Amino acid sequence: MSERLGYIGLGVMGRPMALNLLRAGYPLWVYARRPESLQPLTDEGARACDTPAEVGRRADIVFTNLSDTPDVEQIVLGDNGIIHGAKPGAVVVDHSTISPSATRAIAQALRAKGVEMLDAPVSGGEQGAIEGTLSIMVGGKAEIFDRVLPLYQVMGKNIVHVGANGAGQIAKACNQVVIAQTIAAVGEGLILACAAGVDPAKVRQALLGGFAGSRVLEVHGQRMLNRDFRPGFMARLHQKDMRIVLETAHELGIALPGAAQVAQYLNALVGSDQGGLDSSALVTVQERMSKLEIKSGNG
Repeated sequence: MSERLGYIGLGVMGRPMALNLLRAGYPLWVYARRPESLQPLTDEGARACDTPAEVGRRADIVFTNLSDTPDVEQIVLGDNGIIHGAKPGAVVVDHSTISPSATRAIAQALRAKGVEMLDAPVSGGEQGAIEGTLSIMVGGKAEIFDRVLPLYQVMGKNIVHVGANGAGQIAKACNQVVIAQTIAAVGEGLILACAAGVDPAKVRQALLGGFAGSRVLEVHGQRMLNRDFRPGFMARLHQKDMRIVLETAHELGIALPGAAQVAQYLNALVGSDQGGLDSSALVTVQERMSKLEIKSGNG
């Protein structure tokens, strides 16, 4: 395998994605601010670097998977950033969920140095990252997408080239809009069932077999019934994503009132020191407004 790879951002999602690339036989250089984040990778043969620039020097394709827009800007363009080590012809692939407009600016700065960029945010959660079944939505040049596609196929199953730089981030924003509002809709449905004295578990079971059936109703609906809000995807990260959605809507001059409403639910959840819970816990905000807690067994 000719491509030498780098990976920066070895958190809940990045670590298993990097491990899958390593286990597929690709030579891998890694960087993390915390040494303990490196160990699962170096234990399996990855080589640690002291700076992002060093990863850029070592690798032909560098993957990043970071929390927010400023983190990506710093790691890619900042002091000792990837841009200071990457050679012409290299590629930066950003799996973070960040601002589409910032993504386009980063891509432009890299291109001025002869380095290409793909924005490739993912959906599917930690389990999808571990199993290599993520949905990957990609923005950038088609020929660069084709070059990186075999690597995406190690990490995901549903891989779509959406368009030019920034298009992947727009697709992810759309994804988060749909998921957030569907979580809120499931919460409202289960609250309505409880208020009417009907077993919400049976209502959920009935809805799963019809047009209202969805992965969110299946997974998050069960979480609501079980009061199991251990994080699959933390509310504070979904809050950040919805902030990006609304900032993008503002830039485009469009109205997204449903997204704005569910963003407020997430703001309330995070503001009550529950940002570390799963984003399905936004139902607890809805419950407080209705003075009712979802409980199975009604009716």
